[in-house]
Amino acid sequence: MHLSHSLLSPYNSRNCIIRCIGASSTDNFPEETIENTLEPIDHVEMSLSYWSSAGQRDPSFPECLIYMLHSDLCLIDEIKIQPFQAFFQYGDPIYSVQYVRFRMGYPKLPLCPEQLVSDGNEGQLTADDNYTWTYASPEFPMLQNVAQSFKLPHAVLCIGGVVKIDLLGRIQKQAIDGLHYICVSHVQILGNPLSQELSVAPCENGVVLKYHPEPRRSNVRRSDDGRSPSNWHNFATRIWQSGTGRGMGWNQALLSRLLLGPPLQLLEEDDDDDIS
Repeated sequence: MHLSHSLLSPYNSRNCIIRCIGASSTDNFPEETIENTLEPIDHVEMSLSYWSSAGQRDPSFPECLIYMLHSDLCLIDEIKIQPFQAFFQYGDPIYSVQYVRFRMGYPKLPLCPEQLVSDGNEGQLTADDNYTWTYASPEFPMLQNVAQSFKLPHAVLCIGGVVKIDLLGRIQKQAIDGLHYICVSHVQILGNPLSQELSVAPCENGVVLKYHPEPRRSNVRRSDDGRSPSNWHNFATRIWQSGTGRGMGWNQALLSRLLLGPPLQLLEEDDDDDIS
């Protein structure tokens, strides 16, 4: 019920990225690291800010960028990508791609900080066998302009907090070496990170949904009969009555529509449990 409330509550989309996991390749690390794509501008402290792939002779050679989101459960509806335009090269070329595709899912093993991309580490976790992908978008054509927004066919619940951006089809060849590159200035993954009270963990048959109730607050206003008024309690009661009164599995119908991935098992953790 808490998950249902989080999914159905109105929200204003915001950038859900908390940090970078890694890129499939980087031309000059750390100057052209994926972490530059978190900056909203092309220049930071008089330096250019963008990620660049390694050069390839084969223009069909793909690349990818992988990001970690603010929460294990995020409702994602839009992704924005700004390819890099090299104003310092003749003709101001844009190192864009022909198509992009988005995957969402969870790591098969916990991600260790030392494995993520950083100033001293290019990242080791870009291979698909490190993840279980629960959603894959269609391929979207990318126009050869400076920025583009990709709205998903419907809002998707990212189960596990990992998003992979597949960059497909190189377009621009660099004149100095005759190799094809892909360069990205900025990425935003827009949506709604769900409550930190909800998390997921891999298990044998899918993922376990964990619920971590907030500790009770001493300053909660009490009603005259000694009970705490709760909009959440009223919401839960209405939903429960609407589902059971009609003989419908309301929760099951909602989850089967939104959770387009592995089966979820529900596990409620006690307040005094030490949960990582």
